[in-house]
Amino acid sequence: MKYSPLVERIGGDGSNAWEIHYRGMRRVRAGEDVIMLSIGDPDFDTPAPVVAAAKQALDRGRTHYPEIVGELPLRQAIADYHLKTNGQDAQPDQIVVLAGAQCALFAAAMCVLAPGDEVIALEPMYVTYEAVVGATGADLKMVPLRAERGFHLDPADLEAAIGPRTRAIMISSPNNPTGAVMTRAETEAIAAIARAHDLWVLSDEVYASLVFTDDRVSIASLPGMAERTATVSSLSKSHAMTGWRVGWVVGPVELARHVAKLALCMLYGSPPFVQDAALAALTDPVAIAEVARLHDTIRARRDLVFARLNQVPRLALHRPEGSMFMLLDVRQTGLSAFAFADRLLAEEAVAVLPGDAFGPNAEGHVRISLGLDASLLETACARMAAFVGRLP
Repeated sequence: MKYSPLVERIGGDGSNAWEIHYRGMRRVRAGEDVIMLSIGDPDFDTPAPVVAAAKQALDRGRTHYPEIVGELPLRQAIADYHLKTNGQDAQPDQIVVLAGAQCALFAAAMCVLAPGDEVIALEPMYVTYEAVVGATGADLKMVPLRAERGFHLDPADLEAAIGPRTRAIMISSPNNPTGAVMTRAETEAIAAIARAHDLWVLSDEVYASLVFTDDRVSIASLPGMAERTATVSSLSKSHAMTGWRVGWVVGPVELARHVAKLALCMLYGSPPFVQDAALAALTDPVAIAEVARLHDTIRARRDLVFARLNQVPRLALHRPEGSMFMLLDVRQTGLSAFAFADRLLAEEAVAVLPGDAFGPNAEGHVRISLGLDASLLETACARMAAFVGRLP
């Protein structure tokens, strides 16, 4: 049987990045003591008021068709949260609730990109971006965020990449996998380029609540950018709600209308009881306090892992300014990132993600998640140090 050419466009290296993770999970399910540092899923429980709100909603029969774009109280709460976190004064009619930030990014991309367009992405980049752009029929062009610059942008590289087919710039800050947070100067430079060339910006800000620097600014809050920016975010990382699949896109009203039409034929709205839980996550004082606690805990874990691994010969760490990830430079071991991750899992039962799939500038690095408690991170660091110590 024949398949659509789409199936080829949604493959690529990014979709194959998880081999070692899946292998590690099989060993975990078999009862082995494997430390999984390969996925960004916080070990926190979803805040109790959020779970209670979902249970109460189910008891009230909130199980029928929802409003497609998301119910108004939730969209207003998202607008308030967006203003606090990102500095953009958005209104509910600029917001569409979707099944996680990944779904929101896909929907926004489908509504602004066309076959033959070119999208510039800053790499290293999250592994799904390639497939998202491919699904639209557009072409992906990567601009480097170099390790020697701390994975920060040289605006001249971005300006040089602009061509006649360029339609959009795709960014993430804090970045996954590097943890780098774009400075105000970098963000303003991107905004200036977007305005000068009349480009869209697709801004992935799912880690906006996990920032450890004071120099971050959301690009949609800058002059002339609200009308050309689609900001996507979710409750997955900030509220330890990865399995709830609650995300959104914030953009111009016209874009929100187009995304709503796509949601109508693709998703048909987020379940009402999940929306009630999301509303509690954004408004309940206990849930809000948990967001701050998660932020402080991840920052402490970052400092712990940096202190432990940065003293191991032949390893070099990039100290993240945000997110829940760190990139470990393993090039001095003489192993490729995949070989390092493969042997680390086999010999020390620690699963990390090879950096190659995130883009050429992450080659020779592995990504470490900070989603486990301090004692497990301590043990994982000791195992990594022992592994490196045995290498010739």
